[in-house]
Amino acid sequence: MYVYEKVRFYIEYYGIKQNAVAKKAGISNVTFNAILNGKRKLYADDLRAICIALNVPPEMFIDLRDTSPSEVPLETLTEEESDNQ
Repeated sequence: MYVYEKVRFYIEYYGIKQNAVAKKAGISNVTFNAILNGKRKLYADDLRAICIALNVPPEMFIDLRDTSPSEVPLETLTEEESDNQ
């Protein structure tokens, strides 16, 4: 399940009005609706604002265990990429 789907499910499950979340998050209703329908990317800044509006932590919608840098083998970096770091 994508992050935007989790946000949409949460809002629908608790009967929260989309326009109330959008207003509190400082996102236009049109943009917020596009985000919740997967028609616009959900950027980190948007997620932060939405979480503040809903008074929930971002971990509610993202699973940090799946993106741990320690799980990515160092061999996946090319020599050029590792030289740039």
